[in-house]
Parts: sequence; C-alpha cells; structure tokens
Amino acid sequence: MDGVLALILAGGESARLSILAEERAKPAVLFCGKYRIIDFTLSNCVGSGVSRVGVLTQYNPRSLMEHMGLGAPWGLDRKRGGLAILQPHRARRGLGGWYKGTADAVYQNLDFLKERPAEDVLILAGDHIYKMRYNEMMNFHRVMGADVTIGVVEVPWEEASRFGTLVLDEDSRVMGFQEKAPHPVSRLASMGIYVFSPRVLKEVLEVDAHTRTSSHDFGRDVIPAMMERYAVYGYRFHGYWRDVGTIEAYWKANMEFLQDVPPFELNGGEQGVLTHHQDGPPAMIGPEAMVRLSLLSSGCRIQGTVRRSVLSPGVVVEEGAVVEDSILFDDVVIRKGAFIHYSVVDKEVVVGEGARVGYGDDYSPNGDEPEHLSCGITLVGKRAVVPPGVHIGRNCKIMPEVTAEDFPPGTLVSSGSTVEHRTRRLAVAGVLGSN
Repeated sequence: MDGVLALILAGGESARLSILAEERAKPAVLFCGKYRIIDFTLSNCVGSGVSRVGVLTQYNPRSLMEHMGLGAPWGLDRKRGGLAILQPHRARRGLGGWYKGTADAVYQNLDFLKERPAEDVLILAGDHIYKMRYNEMMNFHRVMGADVTIGVVEVPWEEASRFGTLVLDEDSRVMGFQEKAPHPVSRLASMGIYVFSPRVLKEVLEVDAHTRTSSHDFGRDVIPAMMERYAVYGYRFHGYWRDVGTIEAYWKANMEFLQDVPPFELNGGEQGVLTHHQDGPPAMIGPEAMVRLSLLSSGCRIQGTVRRSVLSPGVVVEEGAVVEDSILFDDVVIRKGAFIHYSVVDKEVVVGEGARVGYGDDYSPNGDEPEHLSCGITLVGKRAVVPPGVHIGRNCKIMPEVTAEDFPPGTLVSSGSTVEHRTRRLAVAGVLGSN
C-alpha cells in the first residue's frame, strides 16, 4: 500500500444532522462517547497501511482540525507519509475558491497529487461508521484492470433511495448507476469509496470541471459520465457500514454499539479505532447509582440511573436523575430528579432539577425541520440551560446557548417546538438593526 495516496472528503455541510452539525463539520460529530466520526476512516487508512493522507475540509473546520492536529493519534505525524489538511484556497491565477462539490474539491487539489506521485488514489468519505481494510479492494481494482472501482454494500430496500445505487454484472462491472433515485432498481449502495489511477482521475476531473451543466459531484456527475468510455467496477463489502447522515441513523448506529456483541470492536491498538486521547480521571459510579447497557467515558460521575445510553467524557448524572436511550456529549450535567429520554444532548448543557427532556406520547414533527426531526428524538444544543421543572416533548430542538429566560411561559415545551436564544429570535424577527 506504499503506492497509495488517500484523500478524505470531510468538508460537507450536513443539514440533516440539524444543530449537531451547526457549529462543526459532520465528520467532527462525536460518536460512541470518545470518538469523532472521522476517526473511523483515519483508522481504516492506518490499519490498511496507507500512510499518505490528505483531508479536504471546508464547512466549519475548526473543531475537526483541532481534533486531527498533525495526525499523531494515527501515527501520521511521522516523516514517512503524513497528514495534510487541504482547505479551499484562491490561487494566483484566479483558480480555486469554495469547493462546489466532491469532484471539484479533488480537482482543486490536483497539484497535491502531482507533488505526491502515487500508483493509485483512494478517495474516501469522512462521515461513515465502518471498519475496513482497503487492501482487498485495492487488489481487486488492480486484478480487474479497472479505471475506477467503487466500494458497494447492500442496504435495506427502504433506505436505498438515500444513496447512489449500482447494478453489477456477474464480473462486478458496473452496468447501471442511479444517484439517490426515488425508486431504485438496486439496493447495492455506493459507500463513497473510489479507487482511481491518477491518470484517469485527472482526465475525468478536467472534463467535469469544464462541463457547465455539472454539479461537480462524483456520484451525480463523474461516475455516470465514465460508464461508456472507462472500465468501472464495483467491489462488494460485506462488513458493517453505516451512513450516519440523519438524526435517526446517527442515534441507531450509536445504540448498535451497546449490544452484547457490537458490530465490531472499538479497541485493539492499531487494529481498533484510534482517536485523539483526552486526559481525565476514571469514571465514578456512586453507591446508589445504576448503570445498564451503556458506554461511559472518562471523567463521568454517575449518582443516578443510566440505561441504554452513551456518555462522553465529564458527564454528571446526579442523584435521582435518569438517562435512558440517549446520547450525552462532553461535560453535560443532569441535575437531581431530571429525566432524559430518547434525546441527543450536546456539549456543556445543564438540565435543571426535575426537568424532563423527551416527554410524552405526542410525536409531532419539528415545525422548523419536519424532514429532519420526525422520529421522536429531541435535540439540545451546545451550552444550553434547561430550567428546573420544565417538560420538553418529542422532536424538539433546543438551540445552542439558550438560557432559562428563553423558554416559553409555563412548564411545557410541546412536541415539535423550537426554543431559540432571545438574540437570535429578535434578529430573525427584524427587531435588531444591522451595524
């Protein structure tokens, strides 16, 4: 694998993850307590012997870049190989600028490929949960003499419309490709993994860049345009793979790692999932606490009850508080007697005494985001303060930084509601003037 250069696409905006991806890139969203989503792709590279990696960032990259640093947790800070962060830029000749799509992102970094000669270029998505060794896919690509090989995996029929889907012949050559078709004819989904020869990659990206009608996306434009002239193959992957691009898919994937037999082991040195290490004391479970089928990270202090939940570092659950079927990010505090159910709570949130988050039997979709928040999960944004005694229903969205004063009168936030910070509400209403 010394001749392989990997490019990880990690710059996309993800509206479907709502406020979880409002202040961070999707690959930087926490997963299973201590990890970030991008850790899985980076760890796959290291486990496969790929030591030259470029990460293409764009949307809200700060937390992602701070997390990756120089690549030390994955051994990519060594002289051999290394991790490069590739951001949008404006070149002297007037080229470049904001990435217009996945293909354009790679096109704008062809100089990076030129400076680092490779036998094959491995293009990866940075926002999927899976454990894969790319060696077998690379061998398949070379044996078949493919111009491009696409990683594919079977998904349920009811989810196939979310993906680009492929039809393969008996030799695994791609005979048909549909990008997010409403009624797909196949449930073989593209994993967002491509192997190209550098020559072919440059050819097809040059053509795409000068095609005015193109949206400059690999799945929507580049791959379909290659079907007639190039040898396009699909490599079947039979392991666990999840696109966590929706709130429901993200929640479900976290919960799958609470099973007695998880989809795969997260630990295991270089064969496991590597991440930026956070120092902290061991988790502490008090004498009256009860914890069942949950993941607890370092620094957690549990005096109450935690069931079927994922807790990031520094979470505090006080006496009498209950957390069920939920995901809590770093340094969340759940005060005495509070109840959290079927919710995702972002960093540094404080839930007041006796409050209930994820309450009742009303599953009305969120009024602001009915297409993204309709499965019953309630979201609480970064550093929000939920006042004591308040009851927050299903599919609610509690925006970042809200305080007790931002909540409506009374004790009930009805299902499907959004609670915004006063400053933001006034700005939207046009009350605040611009400077």
